[in-house]
Amino acid sequence: MKPRTGVLFLFIGSLGLLAQDATELPSAPSVSQQQTQTQKAAPPPVQPSATATQQPAAPSSEADPAQASNDAAQDQPSQTGKTSPPASSQSDDDSLTTIRHTVNEVNVVFTVTDKHGHYVKDLKKDNFKVVDDKKPPAEIRSFRAEANLPLEVGLLVDASNSVRDRFKFEQQAAVEFLNQTIRPKYDKAFVVGFDVTPEVTQDFTDNTELLSIGVRSLRPGGGTAMYDALYFACRDKLIKAQHVGPVRRAIILLTDGEDNQSHVTREEAIEMAQRADVIVYTISTNLSGAGHHGDKVLERIADATGGRAYVPFQITEVANAFAAIQEELRSQYAIAYKPADFVFDGRYRSVEIVALQKGLRVRSRHGYYAPSP
Repeated sequence: MKPRTGVLFLFIGSLGLLAQDATELPSAPSVSQQQTQTQKAAPPPVQPSATATQQPAAPSSEADPAQASNDAAQDQPSQTGKTSPPASSQSDDDSLTTIRHTVNEVNVVFTVTDKHGHYVKDLKKDNFKVVDDKKPPAEIRSFRAEANLPLEVGLLVDASNSVRDRFKFEQQAAVEFLNQTIRPKYDKAFVVGFDVTPEVTQDFTDNTELLSIGVRSLRPGGGTAMYDALYFACRDKLIKAQHVGPVRRAIILLTDGEDNQSHVTREEAIEMAQRADVIVYTISTNLSGAGHHGDKVLERIADATGGRAYVPFQITEVANAFAAIQEELRSQYAIAYKPADFVFDGRYRSVEIVALQKGLRVRSRHGYYAPSP
């Protein structure tokens, strides 16, 4: 029998969140500035349309946090192919669901390893200290081991020319991962291939056969817009996903880490992942050895979202990286707490979970944004 796993869903910040409409992809700060400068020369590039809920996120080191516009709602992108240009509209989209949370509660999913990198699964609440915005929380509301929450996962596969020689093996490893991970009537996944634009080859489903077809239908070619693909998958797919009860959201990003076509920056893509409560696991397809620039980029993305970056030394080790992600998804804790002195001011609040036992390492997201007033 194939092992089944839960998904890692890092749920920091169900904190008074207010949904708001998002504009087309170039609305990220860095692109908006670029469009202002080039408006007279040529129209800005069109990217996938979406709507985003306001979610907590880590601060951007390259640009201010991406803000969604309340003035325009765009048409939904195609679910089974390359995204098409959005229609211009100044009216609100009545079909969009507004999500409101009024409980000041932070939920964090995290993993613990010993000095040898082995997962530690039998710890209790008293084995940890939580620090929110440099203060202990007002109240710990729950603590439990989490291995079986329903999964919402996006598999993002680099389909650019730069990975052409490794593509078939990567497809096979991805198919095996989905077959081992997605449980019918319980988990859901979708497949996105990306070169210059993201292409949804299989929308959300619990059918592993359809997911396999979605992976195998990808064909390499073109440039690489990795940041745009991550931004799109988080904002247009995971934020919008309808579900009942708690879930875990994760993205598996299979790429060499190079980007030469994106309209959003690395930090804007990271921020969108954090606003979507998504942990990103990255698997490098570089075979040129340690120190590759793309590997450092993937490490930054994984670390900022509470995930983990895998750098296989051989193409055959890509499958091992997928297996390691499966193991981590079965080895998690979840803690919910009420922050002290919480204010709806839109400010970034840091989060640190410390294991009191010497030699243990905790990995989780580093913080979140409080909702704006």
